Amino acid sequence: MRAYSLNDVHATRKRRDSWWTVFLVDPVACRLTLFVANRTSVTPNGLTRLSLALGMGSAACFALGRLVAGAALFYVSFMVDCMDGKIARLKGTGTAFGLWLDYVGDRIRVVCCAGGLAFGQYTATGDLAYILLGAGVAVLDLFRYVNAPQMKRVREVVRENRAERQAERQAERQAGSHPLEPRPPRSARRPTLRRRADRFLARHRVRSHLISGIEFHAAVFVVAPLIGVVALLPVVAVAGGLLLLNEVFLIHRMWLFARAVPSAPRPESMQRVAV
Repeated sequence: MRAYSLNDVHATRKRRDSWWTVFLVDPVACRLTLFVANRTSVTPNGLTRLSLALGMGSAACFALGRLVAGAALFYVSFMVDCMDGKIARLKGTGTAFGLWLDYVGDRIRVVCCAGGLAFGQYTATGDLAYILLGAGVAVLDLFRYVNAPQMKRVREVVRENRAERQAERQAERQAGSHPLEPRPPRSARRPTLRRRADRFLARHRVRSHLISGIEFHAAVFVVAPLIGVVALLPVVAVAGGLLLLNEVFLIHRMWLFARAVPSAPRPESMQRVAV
């Protein structure tokens, strides 16, 4: 069996990830991944199943009103979930079924933990606001992870259309129907504050949008329960609002990106988006 190094494990990390994962999960997950890779024969799917089992334990703790234990188990469940992808990339043992299992397991964990949190607090207080809390968390999470792949497919269609238009223009130029237009010179202005901030985040592997599904889960299932019952409703409301604003921002960017190529997509491209 090959002996892997910590540098090997670091090479399996995503090029850019959520700040919660980069700073608060990966430092531990990478070292545990190194131990698992060198000392055990655990498969990525085995880690995914373990992550889901820990997530169910977290949901049970939330349902029993044990918020700190539920938060701890959720954190460990997420950390194990990060390890399965690292093991798959490190050993080259990833499978298509594993991708599906990881994706579906994440959704099951979040829905069950949201339900457990809502049930536990409603049982203790009789406050219907906690039922709305659980439903809102589940709906936001499902919307986030249904919307993301659809936006990706739209961008792929736009890129295909853009490539086709560029190819057509190139053919016209070669045929002499349109002269080659000189490109405008690049601006020598200093980079904007936004660009410099993005470069800084990129050096630390942090994504430019600082609130995503991962930070939302961390706020709802780790931070708020650790603070206490009094923090559940306000923290979830703020985190949910920020996640929704981020989704609106991403949809707006996708709309602007799609407008850059005004030609209508081919019928087969539209079918791929609609399916």
